[in-house]
Amino acid sequence: MNYDETITTTAGLDHAWAALEGVTTYPQWTASMSTVEPLDGPALELGNRFRIRQPGLPPTVWRVCDVRRGVSFAWDAHAPGVHTVGYHRVDREPDGTTRIRIGIRQSGALAWLAALLLTARTRRYLRMEAAGLKAAAEAGAAAAAADDGAASTGGR
Repeated sequence: MNYDETITTTAGLDHAWAALEGVTTYPQWTASMSTVEPLDGPALELGNRFRIRQPGLPPTVWRVCDVRRGVSFAWDAHAPGVHTVGYHRVDREPDGTTRIRIGIRQSGALAWLAALLLTARTRRYLRMEAAGLKAAAEAGAAAAAADDGAASTGGR
């Protein structure tokens, strides 16, 4: 089963990536996650694990399985009969905007059952997370612009 969500932001690639890689801050901007607890340290590094609690779902441990700094990362989780990969990517568009793409791929003997039970929630959570990533990226860009403006005027 594959689920994708794509959203475009006016924030630059660097701010979109900063929002994406700040995984422990996700609960601050999406109601789809209650907590993101680092188990091996807070950095988005290959092999690091994060326990994520989401409303209506059991806590799940996600392991970072791919990182391409400034571009993408993926993490995976295992449950009996289901292997889930969550992927996240940012790309610069020709018009100067940034495209954020996130998604879930599920495979395994019981993936069909997970899809039957969770498709609506999965799609809703992906929409919430994409919108939250956009907002976080744009807030980071606005804060950076305000800092730049204050620096250029000497803080006045």
